Amino acid sequence: MKQADFKGNKQSLASKPCSACGRPMSWRKRWARSWDEVKYCSDACRAQRGGRVPK
Repeated sequence: MKQADFKGNKQSLASKPCSACGRPMSWRKRWARSWDEVKYCSDACRAQRGGRVPK
């Protein structure tokens, strides 16, 4: 993905659900090399390791 293709439209980015909470996560440049391994949207969800986060 080229930076010139982005143009601020997040709907065109890849997304997938978080394994812990189910919220959709959008692709981030930081995750470019490891997008296939990304499972959790945040450190809190990673700490839960698949369990639902209490609200």
